[in-house]
Amino acid sequence: MAGVRRIIPLTLGWCDLDLSVSIHGDTSGTMLREPIPGVLLECDGGWLLLDTGYNTALMNDPELRRRFYGNPLEQPVLPGPGEPLEAALAAAGVDLADVHAVAVSHLHMDHAGGLKFFAGRAPVHVQRRELAYGLNGMTGPAGPEENGIFRIDFDDPRLDWRQADGDTEIAPGVTAVLTAGHTPGHQSFIVDLDPSVGGGGLVFAFDAADLVVNIDQELAVGGFIGVEPEVTVEAIRKLKALAADRGYRIVPGHDPVAWPALTAELSTRWPARTP
Repeated sequence: MAGVRRIIPLTLGWCDLDLSVSIHGDTSGTMLREPIPGVLLECDGGWLLLDTGYNTALMNDPELRRRFYGNPLEQPVLPGPGEPLEAALAAAGVDLADVHAVAVSHLHMDHAGGLKFFAGRAPVHVQRRELAYGLNGMTGPAGPEENGIFRIDFDDPRLDWRQADGDTEIAPGVTAVLTAGHTPGHQSFIVDLDPSVGGGGLVFAFDAADLVVNIDQELAVGGFIGVEPEVTVEAIRKLKALAADRGYRIVPGHDPVAWPALTAELSTRWPARTP
């Protein structure tokens, strides 16, 4: 097999937030409900999961929620009382045990919170500098927790980290692309579809570009760690060049219109299966 055979976007919750969180310098006061993304990829040997959503344990306890989700500009919204990742996988017809590998775009709370399900079970791909910052680092005036990276989500000795230094293929047809800026080791993903399913592919930006407008107008994202906002624009331009070279579409990480549209589009191409 030369590439990925199925792509299933997952919505693992939402976040109610001020537009300035996604667009640097925005002063409109606009509030958005942005989706929390995950992506299932059917690769050679099984399913690869990109990103894992929130850690619900930090929300269900009132004291923990105040500590970790006390920022009024970013309030998580869960789809139901259970575990969003388990529910999304079940809806896609995929059993948790069938996920043979995981990759995280970065370690922010809305992307790394479900890693607890894979401790001792599946390897986890991450950029080396991202994990180093999450476990050890100070970059700028605030540490990881103040920047939305919660060590409790991923500091588990049972996690089998596969650390990369820059762009690297993590599975047949899946390339992790270093797009640092939003976080020190943020990575996006190029997904090449197998010729047996028509070829082509997509570029999943994740938080290198939250919204379509970040891509189209090359607007800096609202959050960045230890760099100037222009560095996030450089990451967007890198993805645009890679996508143009392949003729692929770039999928922003949290667009409230583009993400559900892609989900609906791909659900007609690859309907859910019964596990």
